[in-house]
This record gives sequence, structure tokens and C-alpha cells, in this order.
Amino acid sequence: MHSDSGPQPDPYPDLDAMGGLLSALELAAADLGVEIAVVPGDWGPAMSAGIVASHPGRKPLSVRVRPSRRWFDVAGWSEGVELVTGVTPDLHDVVRAGVAWGAGRRLAELTALLPFLQFGELAAAHERGPAAVVDVQWRLMREQAATATEFREFGRLVEAAHAEPRLRQLYPFSSHWTLGFAAHTGTPCPPVVAISPAYGDRPYRVREYPQGDCLAEAATAPEAVALAVARLPAGLGAAVAGAAE
Repeated sequence: MHSDSGPQPDPYPDLDAMGGLLSALELAAADLGVEIAVVPGDWGPAMSAGIVASHPGRKPLSVRVRPSRRWFDVAGWSEGVELVTGVTPDLHDVVRAGVAWGAGRRLAELTALLPFLQFGELAAAHERGPAAVVDVQWRLMREQAATATEFREFGRLVEAAHAEPRLRQLYPFSSHWTLGFAAHTGTPCPPVVAISPAYGDRPYRVREYPQGDCLAEAATAPEAVALAVARLPAGLGAAVAGAAE
């Protein structure tokens, strides 16, 4: 089989000719007859950029260049949550996505306008509000626990926590099988309490956060849940405030 070990063609000759990604995005916007504001990205100006969003709460649409072939990765974030992603070789499509994202288009509108974009179930829930996110996340967590047949104590813990009304109002997540609970659905938001399932000779353990020191031990999942609830701040309700409030 013939193998060409020579130098590969540059997948971004237009970016090189225009002086980099930021300039290329501005020129592509001019071609489309739209105005955008572009800022440097977190991978450096040669590899990344952001198209500024005017819609409240939305971060600049992130644009990153894949080095090996012509692909532009885009991602839209709001309140620490990645809501929409996509990959395209067309710089004009990147600009179109930046304009639509920045104008506040809803996720379904974005994917209808630009099929290379996509979003998931949790992202869609974020559009409906924090309470919807909590409901979806609990369902996904319970589904995950139900399939973890190799670690049934995790499943028992998830079900016991879901049966407790105060924990059911919080945003659940898992880290190395430890179940954490946050008071908001965005980030950054540290957990208010966490519970590690029993394993071998170790009992259930209540922690301040997933990798934190053990605060209390319990023989059963319901007992661990009761100890965790006792450590919740007074008056803590549903995770409906959102990370920005």
C-alpha cells in the first residue's frame, strides 16, 4: 500500500492569508453583510476565538480550530452550561451560528437554521428553567443507577435520596460513585452535601463535598440520607434560583 509521508496541505490557507482566525471571522461576516464582535479565545488567537453575544446570560460563541483537518468546533455556553455544539468546515456557517446565538435564538431555532448544530436533553431543559433541569437530571441519574448492576449500593443510595423531598429539589450529580447535591443548576456552584455509598466493609459516608472528609457514617442508604438532610442549610429549597442569581 502506498503511503505518502510528505508534508500535508494546510487545511486553513484562507486563515493564513487573512492574518488569523479573528480576522477571517470578521471578513466572513463582511461577506455575509452582518456585523460581529470577535474576541480572542482560550486556546490563543491562532487556534480559537469568540463571537460576542448580545443576549443576556450568553457567553461569546466559542470557536476552535482543529489542527489536523479543516473543522471548526463551536460551542455556546450560558451560566456555566454548554447548551449547543457543532462542527463545520465552513467559516460562513460559523459566523451565521454566532449571529443567531448572540441574538438569543432558542436551541430548536438554532438547529433548524444550522443543522450542523446540536443540543441535548439537559440543554433543552435549561431553556425551561432550573426546576426542569433538576427533574431531567434526577431521571438520568436514576437511569444510570439502574444500569449499574455491578454496584447496587449506588442504586440504593440514588433511590433513597430521590425519595427524600428536600434532596429531590436539589441538583444531583455523581463523582466516582459519590452522590453530590447542588443548590443551583449552573456553575460554578459547590455542592451543599454529598454521600458515598457503602462498599465492602465501609459504611455509607456523608461528606461536605464528594472528595471531602467524612462527616458521618451510616449502615443503610435511608440512614445516610437522613444524616445528609440534617446538614442542609436551613430554608434551602429547590434549585430554582439558577447560578446567576
